[in-house]
Amino acid sequence: MTKETRPKVLFFDVNETLLDLTKMKKQVGEALNGREELLSLWFTTMLQYSLVTTASGQYEHFGHIGAAALQMVAANNGISMSEEEARNVVINALRGLPAHPEVKAALAQLKKDGYKLVSFTNSSNEGVKKQFESAGLTDYFDECLSVEGIGKFKPFTDVYNWGARKMGVKPEACMLIAAHGWDVAGALWAGWRAAFVARPGQQLFPLALQTEINESDLQKVADILVTFK
Repeated sequence: MTKETRPKVLFFDVNETLLDLTKMKKQVGEALNGREELLSLWFTTMLQYSLVTTASGQYEHFGHIGAAALQMVAANNGISMSEEEARNVVINALRGLPAHPEVKAALAQLKKDGYKLVSFTNSSNEGVKKQFESAGLTDYFDECLSVEGIGKFKPFTDVYNWGARKMGVKPEACMLIAAHGWDVAGALWAGWRAAFVARPGQQLFPLALQTEINESDLQKVADILVTFK
């Protein structure tokens, strides 16, 4: 497929790609005694241990991994936090997040143009359902896929292959739209196409295959995709 050819399915990462994490940063920061700068360390620790879990043939709720990672970051910074406290912080932080300002218009444009839109996330089915209801995004999507269905986390190749099978299309007919370099890299290595949303603080992985779209927000990505035939 050439890059001007229309993908059959657009798969969207959720957190940071569609939802603004500013509120979450403040809440997690408060739990870490005001250390908002530790948010990125917490998120990368959560990602690290989701990969460790999958690589070890295990599966655990992504929110529980996030809580465990929060406890680890807290402990390394002299902050005491119980498992229950950490889980409450993560659950509350991930709920009620607003969509980025341009997201609804961009999704509406893509849907009107005939694209099939699918959310594709490491978070739980229940968690994403509540996030979308809160952010007003539910009606934009034809399908919501959580890795709960396969019991492995992105960016393992098996997860992208599973996503393509669930939608009844070949990998090369899929395009991932995400704001994380690791997710984009995983999709490309699985034979998918990809569009990178360069949210502040996010970068593509220099050793990965090159993505065909790299724009600063979702509206700019949508403006390109509607020109594809």
